Amino acid sequence: MREIVLDTETTGLDPFDTPAHRIVEIGAVELWNQVPTGNTYHQYINPERDMPAEAFAVHGIGEEFLADKPRFAQIARAFVDFIGDAKLVIHNASFDMKFLNAELEWCGFSPLPSDRAIDTLMIARRKFPGSPASLDALCRRFGIDNSNRTLHGALLDSEILADVYLELTGGRQPDFALSAQGGQGHSQTRADGTDWRPRPRPTPLPSRVSEEDRAAHAAFVAELGGGAIWSRFD
Repeated sequence: MREIVLDTETTGLDPFDTPAHRIVEIGAVELWNQVPTGNTYHQYINPERDMPAEAFAVHGIGEEFLADKPRFAQIARAFVDFIGDAKLVIHNASFDMKFLNAELEWCGFSPLPSDRAIDTLMIARRKFPGSPASLDALCRRFGIDNSNRTLHGALLDSEILADVYLELTGGRQPDFALSAQGGQGHSQTRADGTDWRPRPRPTPLPSRVSEEDRAAHAAFVAELGGGAIWSRFD
């Protein structure tokens, strides 16, 4: 299962304000069966407007820096191709989806269906009712290092959110990377298309059965008589 953990930075809170607020940065991290593949997407975007002081204080991205960056219409196709039809893992998904869909529609692309979004903020609020559910608070809860997060940044926040999402959904190896496929036993397809399956341990684990356990079992089998099926096994 392919998922994209995604974050945006913007000039403000609403793309339908006058003048319209715009996306200035997108960062995304690819997961395959809830394992990061190392494949990422990162793009700064010229919003074609000023940068309000309030937004600059959040992410530190200024007008001068963005002046030579592409407009959203110039990167829309590459962005849409990267996310494909994957589910989108987003913290406070309604905010980012509102901006992404506004930008996509303004340049002639179809909006993203709302049911493609997995909202980690909602997951955290259901799992820990009454507790803080910001990204920083969840990092503290799960012991995830976010010391480099002095300002918001879309790619860094996506990488951190990927760790948070894996913890929210059961830990970093929720099923020990095993799945049944095609009746061929437990296996998993890696992101590069190759097959992986568990192998026997090179050195078996030592038995946890004590000599007392063995003696008690032997005595029990003897009481069952010579025809007992257990007498056929050592």
